[in-house]
Amino acid sequence: MRAFVTGGDGFVGRWLQAHLRESGDEVVAPTTDITDAAALAAVVAEAAPEVVYHLAALASVGDSWVSPAATFTVNATGTLNLLEAVRVLARPPRVLLVCSAEVYGRVDPADLPLTEEAPLRPVSPYAASKVAAEFLGLQAWLAHGLPVLRVRAFNHIGPGQGPSFVVSSLARQIAEAGLRGSGRVAVGNLEPRRDFTDVRDVVRAYRLVVEGGTAGEVYNVCSGEAVAVGDVAARLAALAGGDVRLEVDPERVRTVETPVLLGDPSKLVAATGWTRRYGLDETLRDVLAAWNEQLRADARPPATPVPPAG
Repeated sequence: MRAFVTGGDGFVGRWLQAHLRESGDEVVAPTTDITDAAALAAVVAEAAPEVVYHLAALASVGDSWVSPAATFTVNATGTLNLLEAVRVLARPPRVLLVCSAEVYGRVDPADLPLTEEAPLRPVSPYAASKVAAEFLGLQAWLAHGLPVLRVRAFNHIGPGQGPSFVVSSLARQIAEAGLRGSGRVAVGNLEPRRDFTDVRDVVRAYRLVVEGGTAGEVYNVCSGEAVAVGDVAARLAALAGGDVRLEVDPERVRTVETPVLLGDPSKLVAATGWTRRYGLDETLRDVLAAWNEQLRADARPPATPVPPAG
C-alpha cells in the first residue's frame, strides 16, 4: 500500500514508518504544517495515497493547559484540513485518525475497563481537542462516505520517546542515577494507574486496523492492564540498580489528574487478531537501555580530528 503519514518524524511516527516499510508498504511522510490547508492539500494530492495515517498533533496534556488555543488549532483544525484534502481526491484513501484515551477523561470506576461505548468526559484542553478531531472524522464518514477509522490509543511507551512523557522521564533520571551509583529522581503523582502498551505493538495495531477495521468505527489500542506510575518507577529503579530516591516535585503534579485509565482491547482483537508481543518489563528494560546508551554517548568526549597527511 502507498501510505501517507502525518507526524512521521515523531516518536510513534518513526516506529510506524519502520513497521510499514518492513511490511512492504511505500511510505510518504512529509513535514508539511497541517494547519496550512493549501500546502497540505497540495502534498496529499501529489502523493495520491491508498491509506493515510494521521499522527500529527500537539500531544502534551500538560502543555495544553498553557496553550489551549494552539493545541486545538493543531489537533482539531489540522485534522479538518487533512480530511478535506483527502476527501476531494479522485480515489479517497482509507484514513486512520490516531486519537487518545484521554477523551474518556473523568472516568466512573463502574465504567472500567473502558470500552469504546464509554462516555467521553474530557478534562484537559488536549482531550477536548482530540474529541473534536474524532468527531470531525466521524462526520466525514457519515456525511461524505470518507472511509475514516479511529483508534483511541492509551499510554504507549518505548525506546526513543521524549523525556516529557512520564515513563521516559523516569527512565532518563533513573539511568542518570544508575550511572552515578545514586541520585534523586523528581516525580509527580505516583498514584495514577495507566494502561501501558509498547509502541512497537501499537504501530502493529494501527496497520491491522487499516487492513481489518470497519470504516466509521473506533477501536481502543491498549493492553487491558493498569499499572501505577509508582510501580513503573520502582521497576525501573530495580533494573538500574544503585541508590535511587524518588522525590515528589510539586511542579510535576498536574492540576487535574485522571486516577485510572484502563482500556478493553476486545473490539480491536476481534476485528484484527492483534495481540501484544511485548510485556511491560521487557519494554522498560528497552527504554532504560536506550537512555543508558544515549547518556553514555553524550558523555563521550568528541573525537580528536586526524590531521591531514603531509
